[in-house]
Amino acid sequence: MDFDLAPPVTQAVTAALAIGDCGYAHKGMLGEAYAAFAAARLGWAPDPGRVFPIPDVMTGLAEVIGAITPPGSGIIINSPVYPPFWFRFGFYGRRIIEAPLARDAAGRYDLDPAAIEEALSDPGAAAYLLCSPHNPTGNVWSAAQLETVAGLCQRRGVALLVDEIHAPLVLPGTAFVPFGSLDHSMAEQAYIFTSASKGWNIPGLKCGVAVAGSDYGAALLEERWEALLAGHLGVLASVAAFTDGLPWLDAVVGQLDENRALLSVLLREQLPGVGYAQPQASFLAWLDCRELGLGDDPSAAFLDKGKVAVSRGPDFGSRGRGFVRLNIGTSPALIADAVRRMAMAVRLTSAAGGQ
Repeated sequence: MDFDLAPPVTQAVTAALAIGDCGYAHKGMLGEAYAAFAAARLGWAPDPGRVFPIPDVMTGLAEVIGAITPPGSGIIINSPVYPPFWFRFGFYGRRIIEAPLARDAAGRYDLDPAAIEEALSDPGAAAYLLCSPHNPTGNVWSAAQLETVAGLCQRRGVALLVDEIHAPLVLPGTAFVPFGSLDHSMAEQAYIFTSASKGWNIPGLKCGVAVAGSDYGAALLEERWEALLAGHLGVLASVAAFTDGLPWLDAVVGQLDENRALLSVLLREQLPGVGYAQPQASFLAWLDCRELGLGDDPSAAFLDKGKVAVSRGPDFGSRGRGFVRLNIGTSPALIADAVRRMAMAVRLTSAAGGQ
C-alpha cells in the first residue's frame, strides 16, 4: 500500500536500530500480541503458545506442506488465486489440483462445493490450501462456507491449511470468520497462516504468523524453527502493530472502503466495459477486461500505452485471462489518474488496430 507506516511500527523498529538490536529473531510477545488482536478484532482466541513467527506466509505454507504430504501429492487451490500458489509447491515435488471458484453474472465469486469434491476425489490429493479472504477476488467466506470446506476435507482425510493474511483488512459491511474459531474438529487439525505484513504494509520486515490447531501441529512448527526463522525487526514491528497499531489500521480500512466505491464510479464513467465487483477485504481490485479487446493479458497495454502497472491476470491461472489486478491502497487522486491512463490505453490500442 502507498501509505505512511503506522507510528508504533516506526518507533519499534527505529528503537531497535538505535541500540544495535539486529540479531536473530525471538518470538518474544508475538503470541500474546496476536492472540489479543485476534480476540479483540476477529472474535477468535488462539492459544499464544501455538502461535509461531515465520518469515512469511508462503514459506510457512511450503514448509508445512513439505512436512505433512509425500512427494508427488496433490495440493488443491481455488482458482483464480495468488500466483505463488501455482508454482511454489512444485519446488517441493508437489502438484496443483484446481477447484475453480464459481462466478455469477455480476462478477461475484463463490466457493464451488462440486468442484472441491471433484478435486478431493483425485487419488493423490493430500492438502487443501484455502485463501481466506481470497486473493485476488476479495471474497470473505462465511461460517457456512468454511464449515462446508471443513466437512469435505474431513471426509476425504485431506489436510487443511488456511491463508488468512488479508484478514486485518476486512472492509465495512462484511464479517470475517477465522477458520480457527469454527466449532468443527478440522479447526483443531488445521494450520492457520497470517501476518501483519498486509494490514500494516510491512512485508519487507519478514515476519508472518503460523497458528497450529493442535499440539502435534505446534510441535511440527517448533522443530522447524530454523527453516522458519523470521526477521527480528519484523517480529518487533508485528508486536507493535497488533498491540498499538489499531487506530492506524482503522484509518486505512476507512480509506480502502472509500477507494473501492470510488473505483466503481470511475470505471462506470471511463471504462464501462470493465467488470468489477467491489472487494469485501483488502486493497486489491480484480478487474474483468475481456470486453476491452486487449487479449489475454491486458496489463501489457495498460503498461505500454498508459504507464500503469497492474498485476497480470494469467498469473492467477487460466481463469485470469483477460483480467488484471489493481492495487487501490493509495490516494484517491492516484486511483483517478490510474483509471484515466487505463482508459487512454484502451483508446490508443483501439486506434492502432489492437496492436
